Amino acid sequence: MEDKNFDLKEEPVFSPERRAGVLVETLPYITRFAGRVVVVKFGGNAMESDELADQFAQDIVLMHSVGIKPVVVHGGGPQIGDLLERLGLSTEFKDGQRVTDKETLEIAQMVLVGKVNTDIVSNINVHSPVAVGLSGGDSNLIEATQRDSSLGYVGDVVKINPSILECLMGENLIPVISTIGTDSKGQAYNINSDAVASALAGSLKAERLLYLTDVEGLLEDVSDPASKISKIGISSLSDLINEGTVKSGMIPKAQACIDAIKKGVASAHMVDGRIPHVLLLELFTDAGIGTMVLPENVLGLSKSENQDGVSNELV
Repeated sequence: MEDKNFDLKEEPVFSPERRAGVLVETLPYITRFAGRVVVVKFGGNAMESDELADQFAQDIVLMHSVGIKPVVVHGGGPQIGDLLERLGLSTEFKDGQRVTDKETLEIAQMVLVGKVNTDIVSNINVHSPVAVGLSGGDSNLIEATQRDSSLGYVGDVVKINPSILECLMGENLIPVISTIGTDSKGQAYNINSDAVASALAGSLKAERLLYLTDVEGLLEDVSDPASKISKIGISSLSDLINEGTVKSGMIPKAQACIDAIKKGVASAHMVDGRIPHVLLLELFTDAGIGTMVLPENVLGLSKSENQDGVSNELV
């Protein structure tokens, strides 16, 4: 008798040739990145979707298992905003930045260190017990200073002290870092996570810096997904920022990519965190999936080339 309650979804069956093709494409990248540091800024919708968060954890564990040294940096602005709202506390923004008084700072610490960081570490450790949560105040990892007194306890990175990260990676562990830094007197500051990821990548001389975003990558026209820029040099990217082509929340990420390249990071990437397993697609495939930012000399572009020339080559 047929069991009508039995519903089996067929899994796609790949031919031996296709499987071999995937391995052939992937193996050179695995070999190239083995032993190298890759910093990943985790944020956006990927943090708020349980499925995407689990896939992110799987990707990080797979990277680790093939010899890459991943370092995860995370923010948590939406989660901070949600808790403030639930507590009936108002939020003031100035020039796009949250004004952070003592009470808001305490809530930011609770959310970033006590909730978001713990969740990411737990998700990774479900797949392999290798993740360790850190705050920027641990072992004086992130030295900070106040950005502007009118913003309260909002800080900028002064210095990265990477010894604790090097120690953890030397023990084959994965650091997961929340972006609360401290000054020389122990005062805590909330710091933009894009800037922290860039500073960490530069300090660690990372091979790659990846930002998970809620867009396909860097677009020349925000209303046209087909205008995505696949590769761009830092001078050309700086021009796009100054011209106003790069707008809103993409500006800190784009500037952070530029800063990272100037500090010696081989390449920086802005990728769509809504795509399942986007880290693997960006790192281990020939085409990649987002926008790659490179030094001009590596890209083969000179600063004197005009934007039309850059666009024709890159889009």
